[in-house]
Amino acid sequence: MKLQITESFLLDLYNYIEKFDSTFDIFAPRTMKEVCCPALYELKQQHKKRKTKQQFSHLVSYLKRNGYIKIKNLKQNKGIVLTKKGAEKVLRVKFKIKGGQKRRDGKWQMIVFDIPEKKRWLRDLLRDNLRILNYKLLQQSIWVCPYDVQKETEFILKKHSLDPYVKLFLIEEIEL
Repeated sequence: MKLQITESFLLDLYNYIEKFDSTFDIFAPRTMKEVCCPALYELKQQHKKRKTKQQFSHLVSYLKRNGYIKIKNLKQNKGIVLTKKGAEKVLRVKFKIKGGQKRRDGKWQMIVFDIPEKKRWLRDLLRDNLRILNYKLLQQSIWVCPYDVQKETEFILKKHSLDPYVKLFLIEEIEL
């Protein structure tokens, strides 16, 4: 079963997390200002929550405006769909967060491809994604990467149905 993600769902999820987070506030250490002026402290907390909710709403608007997500009607409900541009951005961010960890075994991921000229756009798309994953061009249509990006590479190949045109290798050493 696929879960429909809508703006209202995201806001409900945000509100739930916010309430869950606030239940643990009673265990937090109190400052002298909180003890002396609890009403002022509560007012300040409410302002922070409104501001955070507003920032979240701005984030959703930013994602829509820049083409990372689209709002579509899905079975009588509006749903948020990640666009192709959004998926590429997620891939970039995911790789940056991962930090480009080199493989522990010291091996290199190598990809060799031969995509027909009729499908040049697929070839260009693959090259762009390989650059995102920090692959380096070894020769024409041969790219290598010292990082652990096998899962990401396989995901790209399956997503764009490139399996018939591509071979993946794990190589021991390389002379650059």
